[in-house]
Amino acid sequence: MKVKSSMNPIMKTIAALCVFLLGMGMADQAEGAQEVYVVKVEGLVDSGLHAYIERSLRAAENDGAEGIILHMDTFGGLVDAADKIRNTLLDAEITTATYIDKNAASAGALIAIATDSIYMASGSAIGAATVVGGDGQKADEKMQSYFRSIMRSTAESKNRDPRVAEAMVDERIEIDNIIAEGELLTLSTSEAIDIGFVNGSANNLDEVKEKMGWADRNFVHMEERWQESILRFLANPVLTGLFMMMMLGGLYFELQSPGVGFPGAVAMVGALMFFAPHFILGLASVWELMFILAGVALIMIEIFVLPGFGVPGILGALLLIFGLFSSLVGNVGFSFPELDQMSSPIWTMATTLIIGILLIISMARYLPQNRAFSKLILATSTDQQSGYSSFKEREDLTGKEGIALTALRPSGTVLIDDRRFDVVTEGDFIEKGAKIKVVSSSTSTITVRKLEKSPAWSR
Repeated sequence: MKVKSSMNPIMKTIAALCVFLLGMGMADQAEGAQEVYVVKVEGLVDSGLHAYIERSLRAAENDGAEGIILHMDTFGGLVDAADKIRNTLLDAEITTATYIDKNAASAGALIAIATDSIYMASGSAIGAATVVGGDGQKADEKMQSYFRSIMRSTAESKNRDPRVAEAMVDERIEIDNIIAEGELLTLSTSEAIDIGFVNGSANNLDEVKEKMGWADRNFVHMEERWQESILRFLANPVLTGLFMMMMLGGLYFELQSPGVGFPGAVAMVGALMFFAPHFILGLASVWELMFILAGVALIMIEIFVLPGFGVPGILGALLLIFGLFSSLVGNVGFSFPELDQMSSPIWTMATTLIIGILLIISMARYLPQNRAFSKLILATSTDQQSGYSSFKEREDLTGKEGIALTALRPSGTVLIDDRRFDVVTEGDFIEKGAKIKVVSSSTSTITVRKLEKSPAWSR
């Protein structure tokens, strides 16, 4: 009996605590259920927008919110980013709605279709979702087919007419009393309501909330963090291309006059501005950066150690391009999206390389003549013809013979007339102790070749 009586207060305390915690949880859930989250979808559809929407959706789910409304006004953007947002919305555990306040074009149409309900303001439009490449021209049929398929499957998953969604991408689709063949479908508010593609019209967010049955709920307006706004700005494809050109152009001019100077600083700033947003947005990873660094290292070896343009230079250029391209793509390791989903990175990369090469050629030709530029880098020649010489002429060595004091790979040290000289071969490997002959000699370079058939040489 004593044991029983001594346990009662303990059990009562535990029970009271459980009831209290349960009540707190129910209160938090009830409080969260009184909220409707609002997320702005405006400007370019990009990976930064995906991060913002995903964060907002997770916050709404964690708070037990009643639902989330996308307040949309966009002319579209990147296909891969729109597809990520679409997948996030399709996987959402709470009710989603879109309020189209003026425009839901292209990628914006896909995002809107991925929500449970769509309401449109008077004078708004949805559609015109054909895919265009980086040159502004219509993308190839393979890309159109891919986007058409995800528009169709998304519409089907939300019980909307898939033919209407497809007609927004493909002008060849004809739908009686809606769109004729040869025209790309864009629906006004009244047209979209008449065919039942959207749920209705609304003049403001309060009307959307009321029509969704959330009239007594409170709005929670999610805003982009300043970090997200900056990341979206820096990750813009135009700026990405500019930063890439800064990297490549700065690297080129820095290699023309080695040392950490102005071109090197430009290259480092370009690299930082390129990689920082891509790392934070999850597009770039460490291995991609290592590929780029390895590519630069091989190019430098080709320039300074193995003059010419051989295997190291080609391999370095390929690694550099592959690393930069991978940083633009939402790949997982070496698993890349389908080619159709990478049109934007491909166009960004191709356009950047073409413009970058043309700019480098133009700058290499004309900038050395500019006074301000000539103060930043070594723009004048320091050869013998310009009156410069770091040591005495060595043209008298041509034709002389000697012995390799070290292995020549292809550079090394030889002994000629009891004097040591740093030399390079014509590209061949020459082992230590082999007899050599000087084939050319200038103020900066002594080139030798191996004497194949010669008697053993000794001092």
